[in-house]
Amino acid sequence: MITVSHISKRYPGGYEALKDVSAHVAPGEMLFLTGHSGAGKSTLLKLVAGIERPTGGSVVINGQNITKMGPASLPFLRRNFGFIFQDHKLLFDRNVFDNVALPLIISGFPRREIARRVRAALDKVGLLGREKVGPVTLSGGEQQRLCIARAVVNRPAILLADEPTGNLDSAYAGEIISMFKAFNQVGVTIMIATHDLALIHGLQARSIHLDHGRLAP
Repeated sequence: MITVSHISKRYPGGYEALKDVSAHVAPGEMLFLTGHSGAGKSTLLKLVAGIERPTGGSVVINGQNITKMGPASLPFLRRNFGFIFQDHKLLFDRNVFDNVALPLIISGFPRREIARRVRAALDKVGLLGREKVGPVTLSGGEQQRLCIARAVVNRPAILLADEPTGNLDSAYAGEIISMFKAFNQVGVTIMIATHDLALIHGLQARSIHLDHGRLAP
């Protein structure tokens, strides 16, 4: 489903975030990206989602080389993705319902279908009944649950998560990972970037390790 081949990414100023990285994620697989802060995990997720372009190499999603796709085609590709950002990117001037509804509004879903899907997504993450409150009133763990609801509301085939448990205590972190496992069990392909090796200990999931932009053996 996802194949990155000899990917490199150099930013203005000469900083090389990724250097000749190749990896494959099978359909329905849950893969962890591990490595220190600054290892290139976030950059790799952004390249897979088409948010950024590689300096070299290719990213192939479902047989499509997205590095050759034009700007007009990428928004349609991204409808297959759910992305959970490290810094949440919640809209604090809108309530919980509107935050989750935004991807569906952009995609042009009818109002009744939006309401049905938003409530179903909030129910999955344990926030049903909180749809009228503002995100600022939620705890850190609840805000992360809100981000997950927004990421899965359009029922994506691929879910990308950048340090989804980075600021949570171990109990909340375990609950978040359990949610990802539940999504994976129904066929969602998942890539999770994390520096917390203890978090994935005991999970039956493959991991790849990045070290200063390179794939570690």
